[in-house]
Amino acid sequence: MGLAQILAPEAACAQPLTLTNLLSLRVGRPSDSSPAIGQDGTVYFGSFEGRLYAVNPNGDLKWSFATGYGGQIAIEIHASPAVAPDGTIYFGCRDRRLYALTPAGRKKWDFSTGGWVDSSVAIGSDGTVYFGSWDKKFYAVSPAGQKQWEFETGGPIVSSPAIGTGGRIFFGSHDGKCYALNPDGTKAWEHSTGSQIITSPAIDSDGGVYLSSLDGFLYAFTADGALRWKLRTGGATESSPVLGLDGTIYLGVNKRIWAISADGKKLWDKAATADEFQQPIDASPVVLHDGSVIIISRYGLLTALKPDTKPAWAVYLHGYGAASPAVAADGTVYVYEHFPNVGYGLSAYRGTAGLAASPWPRFRAQSSNTGTVKAP
Repeated sequence: MGLAQILAPEAACAQPLTLTNLLSLRVGRPSDSSPAIGQDGTVYFGSFEGRLYAVNPNGDLKWSFATGYGGQIAIEIHASPAVAPDGTIYFGCRDRRLYALTPAGRKKWDFSTGGWVDSSVAIGSDGTVYFGSWDKKFYAVSPAGQKQWEFETGGPIVSSPAIGTGGRIFFGSHDGKCYALNPDGTKAWEHSTGSQIITSPAIDSDGGVYLSSLDGFLYAFTADGALRWKLRTGGATESSPVLGLDGTIYLGVNKRIWAISADGKKLWDKAATADEFQQPIDASPVVLHDGSVIIISRYGLLTALKPDTKPAWAVYLHGYGAASPAVAADGTVYVYEHFPNVGYGLSAYRGTAGLAASPWPRFRAQSSNTGTVKAP
């Protein structure tokens, strides 16, 4: 089946560009860990076999680090890694630990929690690392690995935190609440939704917070916790909102991508695919500086839509689309892919544009996955 058959009939006529594969690195098992890119171009990602990988821009394996009790038992990594300004790599694992590694792949320290760590970290301006755990607690850990404080919620925390320009930290919990904490761990505010929150917030340049819940609504709050609006989407996937340069919000809603105005009105929606294999969108969209938006469906079609919603380019990833891609400054797209009869791995495609300079253009905000809003 070709791309023209997978795309919608009107999109097939547009004959989107098919990107060139620059490299492929095969590993053993799947991943829903969104890759992070370091300042030197190294790409980091985790996998279900319990390893964090570091890959050079030319595709050579730099190193891999085994988690799970000294690497003796494979414990899945679901969290996305983050790269601090000093090059330290932080990531959580289902062995109930947060890890800090040097750029050379050596362990600096690990921090134990009482549950799986599926929440990706956010890194504060002072280097403090913030993340949640299935033990229902939200943690702040120093760059040296010492606990600064913990904050308990009423449910497991898989939502990855976001940090605003003033240092306030935002995240959701399985207890159905969106929390805002001050850097010292005190609660600034909380807001209840109608169901669990498994997605991660996006933050705009004014400090506004956007977050979806499994109750099927997208919420918009002010930095001080006032509800600006909520929009019924009916969505119940893991796709988190991202922001375009003009303030447009993009979100995967079940099997479609939605574009939503800054004041909460739906502008348009479009299916990721239009064939019999159409499946939900779990990964978060990515906004590029040419105004196009990358989406990937669970079925594995990676597509960039132009501002007029027509496809700019498309790549089929052979039935796998669980993690949001990373995009380098030169437009290279790094994405996890399934290789038929071989396994899974990381691929790089020669893209057409780098990330948009919006406050929150992708999951975890920037290519380094630090979860901090871009200052205006």
